[in-house]
Amino acid sequence: MNQKEATARIKINKLLEAAGWRFFPEGTSPANIRLEPSVAIKPTDIEALGSNFEKLVRGFVDFLLLDTRGFPLIVLEAKAEDKDPLIGKEQARKYARSQNCRFVILSNGNLHYFWDLDRGSPYVITTFPTPESVQGYKDVAPDSQRVIDERVEADYIALTQRPTYATEAAWKNEAERSDFIRDNKLRFLRPYQLKALHQLQAAVREGKDRFLFEMATGTGKTLTAAAVIKLFLRSRNARRVLFLVDRLELEDQAKKAFAAYLSADFQTVVYKENRDDWRRAEIVVTTVQSLQFNNKYQRLFSPTDFDLVISDEAHRSIGGNARAVFDYFIGYKLGLTATPRDYLRRFDATRPTTRDPRESERRLLLDTYRTFGCEGGQPTFRYSLLDGVKDGYLVNPTVVDARTDITTALLSEEGFIVAFTDDTGDDQQETYKQREFEKRFFSEATNALFCKTFLENALRDPVSGEIGKSIVFAVSQQHAAKLAQLFNLMADRMFPGKYQSDFAVQVTSQIPDAQQFSINFANNNLLGSGNFIADYKTSKARVCVTVGMMTTGYDCTDILNLGLFRPIFSPTDFIQIKGRGTRKHDFREQLFDVSRRDDLAEPQKTAFKLFDFFANCEYFETEFNYDEVLKLPKPASNKGEGPVQPPPPPGGQYEHLGADILASIRVEEITTEGMRIDRMFFERFGETVRENPVIAEAVEAGQWDRVIDYVNREVFDKPEEFYSLDKLRRAAAVDRRLTLREILEKIFGLIPRFKSRDELLEEEFAKFVSDRKPEEAIEISAIKSYFKAYASSPRTREIIDSRHYQDLATNPFFNSRDFKAVPARYRQLVPDYIKDYLPLNQFLP
Repeated sequence: MNQKEATARIKINKLLEAAGWRFFPEGTSPANIRLEPSVAIKPTDIEALGSNFEKLVRGFVDFLLLDTRGFPLIVLEAKAEDKDPLIGKEQARKYARSQNCRFVILSNGNLHYFWDLDRGSPYVITTFPTPESVQGYKDVAPDSQRVIDERVEADYIALTQRPTYATEAAWKNEAERSDFIRDNKLRFLRPYQLKALHQLQAAVREGKDRFLFEMATGTGKTLTAAAVIKLFLRSRNARRVLFLVDRLELEDQAKKAFAAYLSADFQTVVYKENRDDWRRAEIVVTTVQSLQFNNKYQRLFSPTDFDLVISDEAHRSIGGNARAVFDYFIGYKLGLTATPRDYLRRFDATRPTTRDPRESERRLLLDTYRTFGCEGGQPTFRYSLLDGVKDGYLVNPTVVDARTDITTALLSEEGFIVAFTDDTGDDQQETYKQREFEKRFFSEATNALFCKTFLENALRDPVSGEIGKSIVFAVSQQHAAKLAQLFNLMADRMFPGKYQSDFAVQVTSQIPDAQQFSINFANNNLLGSGNFIADYKTSKARVCVTVGMMTTGYDCTDILNLGLFRPIFSPTDFIQIKGRGTRKHDFREQLFDVSRRDDLAEPQKTAFKLFDFFANCEYFETEFNYDEVLKLPKPASNKGEGPVQPPPPPGGQYEHLGADILASIRVEEITTEGMRIDRMFFERFGETVRENPVIAEAVEAGQWDRVIDYVNREVFDKPEEFYSLDKLRRAAAVDRRLTLREILEKIFGLIPRFKSRDELLEEEFAKFVSDRKPEEAIEISAIKSYFKAYASSPRTREIIDSRHYQDLATNPFFNSRDFKAVPARYRQLVPDYIKDYLPLNQFLP
């Protein structure tokens, strides 16, 4: 008996059954699998088939999967584990054509391909599609020529919103046209958006099925995406579209946009678990995180459920393991990004800078370009910030470069040096760098100077004359709270009686209703409106202090000032933050009294100020032409007055120098359930967090940053129970290191159980196979062993990374013979992938 054949057969059987295919009738549902048209199968034959499935009297045994009417739907060509599934490609095609089948699955139990004979080449899948999904997929008769031939003009979206708009009197009358467009919220594609659609059609003509639009923030990526969605749905090249975002709050924003643009023809829903609404919709919006959670995308969706997948902010929403979600689905793929690849043009990627965020960003972008078939560095369409400014659609920032003596020192090669005398009387020095500002290095005077400089130099609202609406980016939530308090104190002195501590608001994940605060700020009613002029609608709160909540996808066109009160090391974050101010705005729209609109001298937003206190612009754009450079006064120094600067805090370690002896010893075997006291400890913690309304509400809203921050601050290490993550891990009795989020998910019933280390490794390897699509399928078992060993064994990683391969001879976890079985190109590919995408801490015991 061939063991590899038997193992492959068992795996294929399980995959078929997991996807809902039936070898035997179940109730009123008939069997929908048969082996060769003329080979019958009985329950008593299953053991024989499991042990020797490839060769019977009549030759190779293929699976023929049937539709609901009993007609052939899919040919499944099965190969042994040590054979590449693609070797059966032509044989399967011939057999499929003879059975009038459009679909083929090629599998060796470990590596699987789904092949739509009408659409193109075989596509790697990690699970088998369900019968219902393939039947629906079959109803889509793809014809790329219809995409190419579709006429797309500037009114492509407007025709869906109001098909008869061009025949209406208000449109024909030039004097009424602007009001007609505004009242009916008609959207017309700008010339560059139209060009994006035409270039996508050209790419389809060239046989491509993956596209990347690189469009600056504020240039209407969502509207452009809506036009792409209409193009594929209208041309019947897609039955259903998946739109992926990277943050929860962007779900509703995208749904509202698509509903406004396309609801006359297509339904849009936000996916929610345990609901089938998505099956009745043409456009499904969700976060990539929700699909990743507990591998929901594999458990609840079939690879054939979506014919077009669009990833918003592509290199964020498909970064890391999220790429496996994106690649899971068969069909056309479109990536949208505001981050240009060439922002790293001055970065030398050849030097050893593995800790430099620009290097990781560079690798992430390279992966993104590769994912969308743009290996040459040219996206399908590009429209930059400079293009937008030149064409009059966007505004450039006025960069205010402001540095104090302290921040200048923090930014220097030497850093900020603090001299002090330790407990023994010895002179010591501690050095701080910009990364440690508001983490290990605190300066109240520096923060006060930041706020004062910002307020004295900020752009003013052209209507009310007050400080223009602003967003300030802080280091941490604690830092944000400090800055909001400082701003409010200073505003009370600058504008007596006007704000009553409503001038600045902290908008971070730990603040209840923070998301609603950001919405109210955009809608000009945060803590009230019209504070200076009654008939002018503008937010009473003038400054939102945040950390990361308002960076991507946040639309507030009347922002006039941005404050970088922190060092930024991610180029993506820098570009996204800068993009919050680039949109144009007409301040006349906020005046209730129409007669006053003509009195404004400068009603249009022509620029915004970007206050940079940490040389971020210099870091990313070394030749940036600063528009305004401020020399700040030195913070007041201590000359015998006020509190003395304390020495740096100790390292936080305790060294016990006294003697100790072993008083007693007792051996007790602990079962997999753990000790009763451990289980009770875990259960008490569960009751504590479930009964806490702040935690329960944040978990319900999916605000995990807020949940984890709150538990660490308010629940851990408190008297009585002294809960800690380490104690909870021991109590859970799992063979790997759990995260706090996993523990909380289990407590709140979001996952049924904790996965073992091997289960997690199996899932991660399936993602690797989906992303890297191994060609050496016959060696996949060796690659898997290598993958698991490198991910879970620190000793194996050390040997591989140091290239001391001779040490594998004595390595019990992964030896020299195992390593030699790994194909040469995977010996480095596997470590690179794991370093990029896997948090290795989760595999530790």
